[in-house]
Amino acid sequence: MESESTRIFGGQKVLLQETDRALTPFGGIVVFLEFLNRIGLVQKVIECMPVTHRSPNSIPPAQTYIAFLISVAVGARRFAQTSWLRGDRALHGLLGIDRFPSDDTIRNLFLRFGMGEVQRFFEPMTEWMMERLPRRAEGHSLDLDSTVFERHGQQQEGALKGYNPGRQGRVSHHPLLAVLAEGHFVMHGWLRSGNSGTGRGVTEFLKEALALWGERGPLRVVRADAGFFDKELFTFLEERKIHYIVVARFTKWVKREVTRIVNWRALDENYAVGECEIRLMGWDKARRFVAVRERIRDSRPSVGKKLIDLPEYTFRVLVTSLSETPEEIWRDYNHRADMENRIAELKHDLGADRFCLKDFHATDAVFRSVLLLYNLLSEFRRASGMPQHKEPATLRSQVFLCGAELTHVGSEIILALSTGWGGLQRRISLLSSILNWVFIISPKLVLAAPA
Repeated sequence: MESESTRIFGGQKVLLQETDRALTPFGGIVVFLEFLNRIGLVQKVIECMPVTHRSPNSIPPAQTYIAFLISVAVGARRFAQTSWLRGDRALHGLLGIDRFPSDDTIRNLFLRFGMGEVQRFFEPMTEWMMERLPRRAEGHSLDLDSTVFERHGQQQEGALKGYNPGRQGRVSHHPLLAVLAEGHFVMHGWLRSGNSGTGRGVTEFLKEALALWGERGPLRVVRADAGFFDKELFTFLEERKIHYIVVARFTKWVKREVTRIVNWRALDENYAVGECEIRLMGWDKARRFVAVRERIRDSRPSVGKKLIDLPEYTFRVLVTSLSETPEEIWRDYNHRADMENRIAELKHDLGADRFCLKDFHATDAVFRSVLLLYNLLSEFRRASGMPQHKEPATLRSQVFLCGAELTHVGSEIILALSTGWGGLQRRISLLSSILNWVFIISPKLVLAAPA
């Protein structure tokens, strides 16, 4: 079969033909697949997978699940878009599968997940991922935040009207996330109904997160915004001797005490810091509050809240159990802003807010699968020797995207990467780092990744 087209510049005719050669636009993903092979992802998914099929002709659940992860890694943002890879015979050859699941097959897999299946699968998978997290003598910083997943239609369980700054009055889900800041690792995630408050259930959420974390080292500090300003949370962390920095709600009692601060210490001509102890109503003890005062200027907007008694300043107030100086507390909390980048990557790069099913627990399983993929990509970046964090979209464009041809010569399988996309030369150092990667799975034992 032949046809023809015309160049938009010059008008020359282009002859169109077909080829049955195994070509893929994602040849560079072979580096990521080698990483997954080194950590034994397939074996772990098979071991933990709670879903089984009776039909001998069905695609094994582990293959379907990993096919979904690969689809999202290369850019699928809806279930229908996972079908992009059904005709990619070169990628099938790299994966070692004969049939790539349809989008309906992937949906049906997740629809088999109830509450029990979600717990039985994702708890051991998360603990398994944590085994290879780099140890930090000073401990990890744990950041808490929530976000809004907008939903369209009225059929999704748990999609209710709640806080939705983008589209007020529309239904949504309101997931809760805990991220280890230095490791760019999502420690835990809950999918919640759209009418949930920001801090709703955060104590139980942290109990689950800390149970998963186990004895893998200290947590240096827990950081959160004003939505998590809650006595129950502070008491929970204090009982476990975990330090915290949380933005204080600007209640009238907090405002009153801030206006009474006398000893402001200037950091420069625009900023000053002070502190006080406040015992709010219902609290069993006073806690330390750190205030940052910023002079209002015409040259730039000031961040913070205003007080009627001091109209020339804005204020930011933090409650903390740390003993460092107020400016160190402030600077420490400011690092939490990177949490917004993690949420943006989950939503914009991996489509965490786009995969939705009617059943709540099925949607939760998809959500946690995207979190698992995010952690795999973060670990892949560390294992391949990249010096700094890379967004999933950057990995996709700089590593995974590469035209390639899969051929067979006798018993050998050959993948020829196009030099137009950097070919093997751009990826050989990443592959070599993965092949020689050594990871620590306990404080006392060092093992090389299995060959």
